Amino acid sequence: MGPLLSNLKDKKIILASNSPRRQELLKGLEVEFEVRVNSVDETIPKDLQSAYVAAYLSKLKSESFEGQLAANEILITSDTVVIENGHVLGKPNTEEEAFDMLKSLSGSTHTVMTAVTFRDSSRQITLEDETLVTFRFLEEEEIWHYIHTYSPMDKAGAYGIQEWIGFMGVERIEGSYYNVMGFPLHLVYAQLKKW
Repeated sequence: MGPLLSNLKDKKIILASNSPRRQELLKGLEVEFEVRVNSVDETIPKDLQSAYVAAYLSKLKSESFEGQLAANEILITSDTVVIENGHVLGKPNTEEEAFDMLKSLSGSTHTVMTAVTFRDSSRQITLEDETLVTFRFLEEEEIWHYIHTYSPMDKAGAYGIQEWIGFMGVERIEGSYYNVMGFPLHLVYAQLKKW
């Protein structure tokens, strides 16, 4: 652990995410961790409002580890969703679906919500962050270039703000940039500091 997180020197951090972005970001906080992932059915209840989806999925991932943590382990799970006009845009299943998502985000503002759940053997807490992202109008040729050149299929809303489409397409953000990448680092750091 970095010197500023010395309160965790006897703790073992478990990141329950295969996301290379989340792993890279957590390393950037000078946190030593291991990756451990459980398979979870991420079906969202039909009556769940879009604003609660990220927290629901983050808690679901965390609860899959119930009874599996040693006394010195802290588990971190997370989920990010893109919300446009009250609808959750998950990860696209096809290139056509990715195109439709990006076309719908073009020239408008949407919300990115990330929830992070911390759990040890005796307690669990979930924190959320919200960022507004505004895209300029994207030409169809630009959308297809991004889909064919980058990897939109593993990203909520079919885009990564840290990639080409974010460089040329995002006009404005209100809130945490790292939240849009899928991990609100300021909240993660603050929570680990006081754990």
